[in-house]
Amino acid sequence: MSKPTREQLWAQRTEWPLALVAVAFIAIYSVQVLGRPTGAEAHFLWLASWGAWSLFVGDYFARLLLASNRRKWFLQHLFDLLIVALPLMRPLRMLRLVVFFGVLQKAIGDAVRGRILIYTISGVMLLIYVASLAILDTERGQRGATITSFGEAVWWSITTVTTIGYGHLYPITVTGRVIAVLLMIGGISLVGVVTASLASWIVEEVSETDVRSQAATAAEIDELRHEIRALAEAVRQRDAAGRSLEAEEPAG
Repeated sequence: MSKPTREQLWAQRTEWPLALVAVAFIAIYSVQVLGRPTGAEAHFLWLASWGAWSLFVGDYFARLLLASNRRKWFLQHLFDLLIVALPLMRPLRMLRLVVFFGVLQKAIGDAVRGRILIYTISGVMLLIYVASLAILDTERGQRGATITSFGEAVWWSITTVTTIGYGHLYPITVTGRVIAVLLMIGGISLVGVVTASLASWIVEEVSETDVRSQAATAAEIDELRHEIRALAEAVRQRDAAGRSLEAEEPAG
């Protein structure tokens, strides 16, 4: 087994702490969107949310610095750079939820690996909730908006992630449409992950059954070989005893 790199060790040690930060961020963002605080409370939540985001920016640069080949790592993680940089642009700040959702899903996926039902339910619920917050925050207050309450946002998220889309609820802003595309891709990707996990589990079970069957067959073959050797030895001993008796009879 190869020794893990410094970047892999960093990722292993920070995965769950960053997942907890993601949970905290989603809680903060929920209060901001649903509670719509004002004054000092709003300012505090704003600072806390950007503080959480800065931890993920720091994690990106830490992994870049720890990479053995930084140029190769940079080119292979352009999407990570994209989701770190885009939210700095005011119209696309809602995309902060993409990286938080990704980190949280990775932690949940590792924790419930092999439990397809739990992974599916948790993944879908988290995806719908996060998308509902994002679309409501983006669309609410816009002239001609059709999504103006959290209930409508949740209904829109459900119909979008299942690619049904009834049509009476739809985003009118560019950011809202970006969220819709990400939600559809996320739903399709989640189904793909679940399908792949299920297929992997089936292949693993079949492989283990085959290995057990081969082991049992090998044990039976060894047992038969042992019995054959024992029978052969018994036959040789009987033949030797018969020849000995034949040799003694004339002398008698």
